[in-house]
Amino acid sequence: MGTMQTTRLRFASLLVVAIAILGGATQALAEEITSMEGFQSMPLVYPKFMIDNLWILISAAFVFIMHLGFATLESGLTRQKNTVNILFKNVFIISVGIITYALTGFNTMYPGDFNGYLAILGPIGFGGDEVANLTANYADYTYWSDFIFQAMFAATAATIVSGAVAERVKLTGFMIYATILVAFLYPIAGSWKWGGGWLDAMGFYDFAGSSIVHAFGGFSALACVLVLGPRRGKYVDGQVRPILGHSMPLATIGVFLLWLGWFGFNGGSVLSADPTLVSLVFVTTSLAAAAGALASIFTSMIYLKKPDVSMALNGILAGLVGITAGADSVTWVGAILIGLVAGCIVVFAIVIIDRIQIDDPVGAISVHGVCGLWGTIAVGIFSTNPEHSVGTQIVGTLSYALFAFVTSMILASIVKATIGLRVSAEEEEEGLDMGEHGQPAYADFQHINN
Repeated sequence: MGTMQTTRLRFASLLVVAIAILGGATQALAEEITSMEGFQSMPLVYPKFMIDNLWILISAAFVFIMHLGFATLESGLTRQKNTVNILFKNVFIISVGIITYALTGFNTMYPGDFNGYLAILGPIGFGGDEVANLTANYADYTYWSDFIFQAMFAATAATIVSGAVAERVKLTGFMIYATILVAFLYPIAGSWKWGGGWLDAMGFYDFAGSSIVHAFGGFSALACVLVLGPRRGKYVDGQVRPILGHSMPLATIGVFLLWLGWFGFNGGSVLSADPTLVSLVFVTTSLAAAAGALASIFTSMIYLKKPDVSMALNGILAGLVGITAGADSVTWVGAILIGLVAGCIVVFAIVIIDRIQIDDPVGAISVHGVCGLWGTIAVGIFSTNPEHSVGTQIVGTLSYALFAFVTSMILASIVKATIGLRVSAEEEEEGLDMGEHGQPAYADFQHINN
């Protein structure tokens, strides 16, 4: 009896605490917060707000690390004579991405009330008062945290293109292209779902951006590659000639940095520190990545007759891209199946794209474009939410792919016709490090067509 009584008392105590917490939350929701001091004095609401906000900022830092991952992956899978150029583009993309997202992108992507399709007439820069933006009146996090987290995402789309056009793109042309992509095209597309636009209204679901970020970047890359053309010597007399990257260690480091950063990419997209949901997202993200790696390893061993490490690395990324749309809404079994399919798809996609003479040095079109489509459609197949349908997911992901391809094709063609999009044959042969930057990446660099 004593033990049972103690248990009952503990339960009663927990119930009282729960009621108090719910009461505090209800009070915060029922009463508009009018001052920072008043908000900070709410003993039950403010600590949760701080924890949620901190998690968003930590996640933003994780996503920032992904840009280092992209830089090392792209440089490792390309030749050493183009390393400085790869690094320079990645420095530029994250920098211009943050600035342009602050000026136009954030308010374009999250316009509030708009027609659901095009929101480019919003205010320049930031606005609103302190109480509205920095308390629970805004969300479970501050306006500033929301901005910096989303800004990290914005730059990713252009980074995907950077790898696909590596080793022959003209620096100034790419800088103009990337700036417009990040400042206008990506935010417009993002507003269709995350900004409450027409895709959101029809029930389309993309948790962290398999389509909004990755498929958008992948099909933008496809358009740009088609306008740019392949690298010299890649396709000769109808035959594919492999052009090997100079550092698989760098590429491997890059992929593991991306995997690490993806915990912020997906985990932060919960938009709170909810322990149940964040932990689920961490697990589904890891399972899909691991399954993608194993699928690509065994697929390459069977189909290509060799265990290709670059395929294994792209398999990890394929699984990560695939799970991103539904990381919060699939079971652990569903996550494994999504990763397995993505890992198989990416091998065949890379081979087919190469055979039809579309030159993508890092496999970005396959990883982000093709697997982004698969991951988005997979939500309709594996989601535990019955409201997620395959048909709606197909409409949504194809809309992003088409918009990205068409707008990037137009943009790249304009850049090509005006200032130029491709370096000269001499610069390409010499390497973009010397031709565009006048400096080698390595002090002991010797030109050996490598």
